[in-house]
Amino acid sequence: MDLAAVEAIRAFAVQVLQVFALLFAFALVLLVLYIVYLYLSDISQTKHAIRRNYPVIGHLRYKFEHLGEFFRQYFFALDREELPFNRAQRSWVYRAAKNVDSTLAFGSTRPLNQPGDVLFLNDPFPTLEKDAVPPTPVTVGEGFAAQPYTTSSFFNISGMSFGALSVPAVKALSHGAARAGVWLNTGEGGLAPYHLEGGCDIVFQIGTAKYGVRDEKGLLSDEKLARVAAHEQVRMFELKLSQGAKPGKGGILPGIKVTGEIARVRGIPEGEDSISPNGHPEFDSVDGLLDMIVRIRNVTGKPTGFKCVIGSTDWLHKMCEAIQLRGPESAPDFITIDSADGGSGAAPQSLMDYVGLPLNRSLPLVVDLLDQYGMRGRIKVICAGKLLTPSMVAWAIAMGADFVNCGRGFMFSLGCIQAMQCNRNTCPTGVTTHNPDLQQGLDPVNKAERVYNYARNMAYEVGYIAHSCGVTEPRQLRRHHVEVINERGMAVPLSELVPEVKPKSVIASDRGVE
Repeated sequence: MDLAAVEAIRAFAVQVLQVFALLFAFALVLLVLYIVYLYLSDISQTKHAIRRNYPVIGHLRYKFEHLGEFFRQYFFALDREELPFNRAQRSWVYRAAKNVDSTLAFGSTRPLNQPGDVLFLNDPFPTLEKDAVPPTPVTVGEGFAAQPYTTSSFFNISGMSFGALSVPAVKALSHGAARAGVWLNTGEGGLAPYHLEGGCDIVFQIGTAKYGVRDEKGLLSDEKLARVAAHEQVRMFELKLSQGAKPGKGGILPGIKVTGEIARVRGIPEGEDSISPNGHPEFDSVDGLLDMIVRIRNVTGKPTGFKCVIGSTDWLHKMCEAIQLRGPESAPDFITIDSADGGSGAAPQSLMDYVGLPLNRSLPLVVDLLDQYGMRGRIKVICAGKLLTPSMVAWAIAMGADFVNCGRGFMFSLGCIQAMQCNRNTCPTGVTTHNPDLQQGLDPVNKAERVYNYARNMAYEVGYIAHSCGVTEPRQLRRHHVEVINERGMAVPLSELVPEVKPKSVIASDRGVE
């Protein structure tokens, strides 16, 4: 090949490279413009906290999540394999919160034969829409509290403290709860102005450190307690003995999350770890517990109960026997049962994994014990622990719960993605962080709407189940409406697996009647 030909080829190659360079530069400019577009469009929207905080990566997350529906079958199937909440559970909450179509196609991905699986027994003549009725109102503390509390809501917001949650998260929960007509439990961190902002009903939780109602020694102050009770929105008081993720240990709020405002609400030093005692210093017996409940009810004039994780049960029998001796006015107005698989922003793994009973054992145990002593009319039962889908809420009501509380479900409604960064102040969605840059992703107005949607759609779909079983409203569900898969893969009626007990004595709900 002569020199002229070589030069021609070389010149052509240079031209080709120049064209490719121009195309690459043009593509790079388009990519930069696209990224800038994503950035500007994502930081200006308020619906998606991840996209607002991480505009480009967050946008791609939603794209990959959508594409995953089509590619998942070729590589993996995680719809029901993730913990603590699988994709199917989270997806239902997200759809309910966004108020989008919750129907599915092509059949259930649930095996329907795993031990512990719950199945509801549909009636051949389901309740027609014209015959359906709203949930029956339930009154707590009637005849014993000066200001009893009546509500028809069976699904409410569990205790999550200001400190564990961010300011915009508490605001959104308060406004959403007010619109949905559900109560908001403050958690043990005291009463913040953001709890009251939306106008919802409040359950004030008193933890072992007495945050918000403590004196200079860290004990319960009647004066501060009365000031909290003076708020009309505060409808009940809950004395926390223990919580699901860490029975036997008090609350843990890392110092990095104890801001000046949180310190003021709690009555503790700013920037220091907020560690609650593992028990109440004022009492260490059943009689002491009952005395404290009576004291709180007398000071506040409002229904008072306690929250605990069930482990040993002898003390429950002693409590019921003590109430029989002392009279019904000494009884708690309600008991909140927390499951051992409950959530927490910070807990030791040894307690989270190995201590306490799960709700499927503790709920029937407590309900049946109260029935045995004839106290179900006097003491209402509230339960909590991973009950964030309609089937589990309906199961709890059929088992005997008067109310169901949920914390992590409402966190999902706020945009939580189960990043499990709650204890590090680095929550990417702004739900559990006090970093202002991350909080800006959570728009309280938008998320309040989602809280409302989640609560409303939960009530609606629990109603679906109830009507399918042939009853007119959810509170009519009973154990005979449910079957549970046993370890051999066979369905066993819940009424046979956990038969109801006959009372051996009765304490009526009327004052002074036994």
